Amino acid sequence: MAAFLYRMGRLAFRRRWTVALVWAAVLAAVGLAGMTAPEAEEEPFSMPGIESQEAFDLMEERFPGTAADGATARVVFVSSNGEKVTAGKNKEAVEATIAELGDGAQVASIVDPYESGAVSEDGSTAYTTVTYKVDAAGLTDAGRSHLDESLEHARDSGLTVEAGGDAMQDMGGPSGTAEAIGISVAAVVLLITFGSLAAAGLPLLTALIGVGISLFAITALAGPLGLADTTSTVAIMLGLAVGIDYALFIVSRYREERAKGRAAQEAVALATGTAGSAVVFAGLTVVIALAGLSVVGIPMLTEMGLGAAGAVVVGVLIALTLVPAFLGFWPNAILTRKDRKARRAGGTPRETRKVNGGTRWASFVLRRPLLVLLAAVAGLGALALPMTDLQLGMPGDEALSKETTQRRAYDALAEGFGPGFNGPLTVVVDAKGTGDPEAAAETVSERIGGTEGVVSVSPAQFNESGDTAVFSVVPTTAPTDQETKDLVNTIRGDRPGIESQAGAAFEVTGTTAMNIDVSEKVQSALVPYLLVVVGLAVTLLLVVFRSILVPLKAAAGFLLSVLASLGAVVVVFQQGHGADLLGVETTGPIMSLMPIFLVGIVFGLAMDYEVFLVSRMREAYVHGERPAQAVTSGFQHSARVVVAAALIMIAVFSGFIGDSDAMIKMIGFGLASAVLLDAFVVRMAIVPAVLALLGERAWWLPKWLDRILPRVDVEGEALTRPAGPEAEPADKDLART
Repeated sequence: MAAFLYRMGRLAFRRRWTVALVWAAVLAAVGLAGMTAPEAEEEPFSMPGIESQEAFDLMEERFPGTAADGATARVVFVSSNGEKVTAGKNKEAVEATIAELGDGAQVASIVDPYESGAVSEDGSTAYTTVTYKVDAAGLTDAGRSHLDESLEHARDSGLTVEAGGDAMQDMGGPSGTAEAIGISVAAVVLLITFGSLAAAGLPLLTALIGVGISLFAITALAGPLGLADTTSTVAIMLGLAVGIDYALFIVSRYREERAKGRAAQEAVALATGTAGSAVVFAGLTVVIALAGLSVVGIPMLTEMGLGAAGAVVVGVLIALTLVPAFLGFWPNAILTRKDRKARRAGGTPRETRKVNGGTRWASFVLRRPLLVLLAAVAGLGALALPMTDLQLGMPGDEALSKETTQRRAYDALAEGFGPGFNGPLTVVVDAKGTGDPEAAAETVSERIGGTEGVVSVSPAQFNESGDTAVFSVVPTTAPTDQETKDLVNTIRGDRPGIESQAGAAFEVTGTTAMNIDVSEKVQSALVPYLLVVVGLAVTLLLVVFRSILVPLKAAAGFLLSVLASLGAVVVVFQQGHGADLLGVETTGPIMSLMPIFLVGIVFGLAMDYEVFLVSRMREAYVHGERPAQAVTSGFQHSARVVVAAALIMIAVFSGFIGDSDAMIKMIGFGLASAVLLDAFVVRMAIVPAVLALLGERAWWLPKWLDRILPRVDVEGEALTRPAGPEAEPADKDLART
């Protein structure tokens, strides 16, 4: 591996114009494809293998043309000063608004609240539901404007008018603020780390090129594949983070080799052969973790995982080819100012200092490894404790800011009709083949209506064939309450008796039931996913480090960091501690997809730091140093760069905390906290402490296993050679700047 990458680095250096032009052509081609691609029609959310999805599919089959996935807007009218919405003036204003809303070009139907009984008992609140012919993504700007204008006209009458539903969702693309924040902080960190504008700018430039290629490619494929907006957001997030980090490691190793007196071409080749090997295997672990999300069986997770994995692959390829090519264009500009002055004076750059912050920290840990290990594990364990209170769900309008009309509509409906009104259950009765479908639906409705925790049941609506009925069930509790989940389980648990009495089958669906089913599916998939991903990655690390204990230690450290980061998410987003600082106004269950998505990404990133840091220790050990010396050497060469890489990732992920999308906000916080804990506690404290306690045993590998494992030479043992034979005169290097 190292020898192959060494030759690749030399070739990229020599053929730098060719390499640069090839990447420019790739960027131009995918850019053109992305800009000319038709606008993507986002596929509706689906979750194969759960009851609520099967019931939804049955509704679409039996009620053709009703747009089961059509967008809806629930418009709420609230009277003021103790008046009633049924009063003459208020009723006229409501009916005028309904007429105006119904004139929308994309409106399929609208319900009159006075005819349907959608008025609260105290007469203060009424609502109407506007159903559209298309889904939320298909609503035109004209359709949205018509809805907004109708609401404003209604407010002019003196009524409080708010609206919720998916028709009110902001379908605009990402603002770019998060990326700008991440890039700005990354630039500062790189400048401090390298002390050179060129060295700081190179990782940023190559990362942006990689993100551009990935983003345009996803945009071009979004239409044919029906990709969600979150696919590109997560790809940008990870592509930017790993793109900067991978280039950072190559540039850092290049400067280290130049400091030893090597010529530019040889330094590039050695940097690509050694640090590039670590980049390849670090990238592979990230790709395995992200692509492994497809085994969960959730289409949205699969799209996000594969999109982000593609961005990581692009980042790896750019780090191995374009970064060496750019180093060929500016071989000395990457060096520090002092090093460039030394070359102009005919000397060589100074050798890397033997004692730095990394060696001092390693020495501290090596003197008291057990104490450091116990303190780190205890701290992470304390952070992980809130995980025992983890509640999963899918945040809805209740999680939005109170400044939004959706949240105000949610609160108004809860106050006027009860908390369960915002999360009704939909029951689909399949009476096909039944002698009396109406009687069957009536029996199912009566039995479910008599269940404890049910407020009301709507009249059953039949399809044209008369063999399928649909009715709504309003619980007494809010959609995210545990009591609502218990009610759904109770109704489904009573199914055999109800179906036997009615002579017809039924299924429970609706947004609330869908969220409950998704949460249960994610929880059941988490352990198999961990086994697959961790098993593959441990096997990969076994090949890289040729050790049994090092990969197992890496996996254990990951579990600690991911549990601690999930605990931090629970503390903020569920329990509400510090929520105001992040702009989280309402706390509640953690998004169902969050744990498994966080596990996938954090595992890949955790293995990044493991490979970068421990590969330098392995390199020193292979070259003859004692285990303790190897730990110190690894920290001497890698600690500062790993810290910089972690700070960059934290900055990139933290930028997304400001996103208005609750899902992206939670992911950004979870990833930032996970990288913080994994890089600074697990890799910087637990790893050296464990290696110090294990000593020689850390690198033990059974002889029979040593014989059958392939040798990939990540540490670059085959590349050890004098600098002289391929050295170039210093003035020749200087001439290229």
